[in-house]
Amino acid sequence: MDFLTGGLGQDAEVPPARPVPGAGPGAVDRFLSLQFSISSDLSAAEVNTMKFLCRDKIAKRKLESVQIGLELFSILMEQQVIAPDQLGFLKELLQHIRRRDLLSLVEQFEQAELHAPDDQPDVHEKRLLKVAFDVIRANVGRDWKKLMRELGLPEVKLDKVETAYRYDLEEMVFQALREWQKWKGKDAKVADLIKALQGCNLKLVADWIEDKLSQVNSGTK
Repeated sequence: MDFLTGGLGQDAEVPPARPVPGAGPGAVDRFLSLQFSISSDLSAAEVNTMKFLCRDKIAKRKLESVQIGLELFSILMEQQVIAPDQLGFLKELLQHIRRRDLLSLVEQFEQAELHAPDDQPDVHEKRLLKVAFDVIRANVGRDWKKLMRELGLPEVKLDKVETAYRYDLEEMVFQALREWQKWKGKDAKVADLIKALQGCNLKLVADWIEDKLSQVNSGTK
């Protein structure tokens, strides 16, 4: 059975890949492969149940045209309901149809993406980011949301961090920075952090980071 078309039927048409905001090309390709794996193992009844659960997210006419899982996933990606770094709703769908085996595939993908080498900053940039994170964590305080919005981090990610770490401000700041790094992937740059700090009137913190980075680059720290 062909990996990409197995279980879809001879006339099934594979939806084209669409760009996903905030995800590198490697992550998108891996996510599409995950969707193929899930879709090829779904029954028609399970697809219909998932369509029903999506009725408040997808227009009725679009839903009626969906025949296979891939088509449903494609629409959800297009509407930015699911993405390589936004898997909550997909997991809910699989929980509702009681497909623990497929849910495990998503969880494995989620863990692997945290360590995907082709979508992460290089070793030198990671070292600089760590220096910047330590300075921001200790000095930004309650201005952290202003900074993260300046960096463009989606509100849903801010809310997730705030809910999880509401009683530890420094940890909240640090985890928000980690979310930003994961969201940006290999495009996460210290230069962007400094620019964002300056853009939201936290220039002193930006100056401290630049001082620390100078020490690192000169080998004095």
